[in-house]
Amino acid sequence: MATGSDITGVNHVTLVVADLDRALGFYCERLGLRSRARGPRLAYLEGGALWLCLELGQPQPAQDDSHIAFSVTPEGFARLTARLSDAPRWKANRSEGASLYLQDPDGHKLELHVGTLASRLAHYAKTNPEIEILD
Repeated sequence: MATGSDITGVNHVTLVVADLDRALGFYCERLGLRSRARGPRLAYLEGGALWLCLELGQPQPAQDDSHIAFSVTPEGFARLTARLSDAPRWKANRSEGASLYLQDPDGHKLELHVGTLASRLAHYAKTNPEIEILD
């Protein structure tokens, strides 16, 4: 088994959207991402270290629990939860930290989460003995 990883993080996420203006409204105005570039068929947004590409097409969101989870501060979580009170939900929170599971206008599943991998693993170590926590 390899001792390190050549993967250093998520480079970017691309979501296919049916209406670029509507998607930009959601991701910029409602989630607070910053628009960095715009073309007739795509847009690039930024939020923290996240680079998000919106590409015009025919979206086919996942029908399972596949989703994108955004890290948020506790203060940001409170603001976003209030701002997104009317956004469709796809799951109730059962995680160790505050989470809001919502869908964007194209049905992509998103999560706003307050927590880290360390907090998730510590939670599992206490509550789920069948999950082996590795070094």
